[in-house]
Amino acid sequence: MRVDVFTIFPHLVDAFCSEALLGRARAENRLDLRCHDLREHTDDVHRTVDDSPFGGGAGMVMKADPIFRSVEAAAPPRPLLLLAPGGTPFDQATARRLAALSEGFSLLCGRYEGIDHRVREHLVDGELSIGDYVLGGGEVAACVVIEAVGRLLPGVMGNAESAEEESFGPDGLLEYPQFTRPAEYRSWAVPDVLRSGDHARIARWRRAQALYRTARQRSDLLDGRGLLAPADLATLAETAPVAYPCSFPASPTDHPGPDTPTRQEFHAP
Repeated sequence: MRVDVFTIFPHLVDAFCSEALLGRARAENRLDLRCHDLREHTDDVHRTVDDSPFGGGAGMVMKADPIFRSVEAAAPPRPLLLLAPGGTPFDQATARRLAALSEGFSLLCGRYEGIDHRVREHLVDGELSIGDYVLGGGEVAACVVIEAVGRLLPGVMGNAESAEEESFGPDGLLEYPQFTRPAEYRSWAVPDVLRSGDHARIARWRRAQALYRTARQRSDLLDGRGLLAPADLATLAETAPVAYPCSFPASPTDHPGPDTPTRQEFHAP
């Protein structure tokens, strides 16, 4: 898959995407990542890509011309998506849709106070947002999108089932809790069921924990699903939930000390 990124900091995206799974995917030619420096398409010696906004106001705005010229020179795969706070929320379903694009896609990273609106009107095909907050630019967001999409490409992950049995997978639930060796650490033991060797029982336990965790931490993911299937209800009835942290502290002064109980269980109704 080819992914083009247009930015004034191409090294930031390139460096991140040269490590771990993405680095291996690039080395194996499964991911063709091309980072384009918008400053290469400016006319002045200072390589200026921004200017003050018409109508006044604080900050600077990215100029349309370097962006148009860079995109036109690269002839990138479409869609070309602008990374901006007002875009469509990026989620796992969107990652799967992008991963299914045979020709690839492209990302445009904004900076400063934004971009000339004519880029939105006449160049990009849509906008993506990785969350309801503001960053200094779109490079971090581009890395998020490429990471989420790249790991879904065929052959990138060593075990294809890994992408199916994780949060926001086909069932839309958060992933069940994981444990590894040693079986007991500081008197905290791994649940017996995971050491039982009974794979059917383990699968039921994991399903129950995924439901418990999702209901407690992301109940919005269950909205609209209707009533649970009888098998799920039976699994919940026979399975106790593991403990999870309480909600994130509202302020630094609310952060609990090391001896303060911070765990609570969620019990499904």
